[in-house]
Amino acid sequence: MRVQSLTLAAASAALLAPTAAPAMELATARTEPVVRREGTVPAADLLARVRDCTPVSRGRYRTDEDRPATIPVCGTEEAVFWTADMDIDCDGRPGRHCNSRTDPLFSDATAYEQSDGRYLSAENLPYIVVPTPSPIWDYRAHGVHGGAVAAVVYEDRVQYAVVGDVGPSGIIGEASYATAKALGIRPDPHGGGTPSGVTYIVFKDSRVNPIEDHEAAVALGERLAREFVQRGSAADPKG
Repeated sequence: MRVQSLTLAAASAALLAPTAAPAMELATARTEPVVRREGTVPAADLLARVRDCTPVSRGRYRTDEDRPATIPVCGTEEAVFWTADMDIDCDGRPGRHCNSRTDPLFSDATAYEQSDGRYLSAENLPYIVVPTPSPIWDYRAHGVHGGAVAAVVYEDRVQYAVVGDVGPSGIIGEASYATAKALGIRPDPHGGGTPSGVTYIVFKDSRVNPIEDHEAAVALGERLAREFVQRGSAADPKG
């Protein structure tokens, strides 16, 4: 889980940035993930479907080490979900924005690998992080595995992602640089992310293969999200 702070070194670098800004901005425009809305299922419909929580976790999670444990994992027949913050995971294959220079907590490995044996790229692949199995909750017992599809909802935006990494056993609320970028959340591992308001909906027994195929994740995620919303409407006499 990422520490939400800006180091003195990073601040100093920012002061020197203007002399090289045009070239850096041009390069960034070519290499950063494109921000765009995905799919046609409205964020409001997904949030309405997860308005009520039936806990499937035996306890609650913290959003950061210094925060109280207040976040349960909830479940339905089709999905598990939680609403938390978003810290930025920059782990995996090094790139321009995610490497040991930009992130002091950087690890060049992710819990799951691509089809070619390389680790995932946090810069390019939208993925989320699930907590390491513990007495609080074991994601594997609820049909969640590497490559499972998630709908990540923030404000009026929906981003489809895969389960791509595993984090601390007592903390929840983390996603890749690419996921944050696509949702309009600041993706910088130093002080980026958002402190609240992100809902993670993971569809049980879903899987994208190969895990790095984001187009397949969007197609499958959109279908499952639509079915998820429709089933909720059918079960609600007011719907």
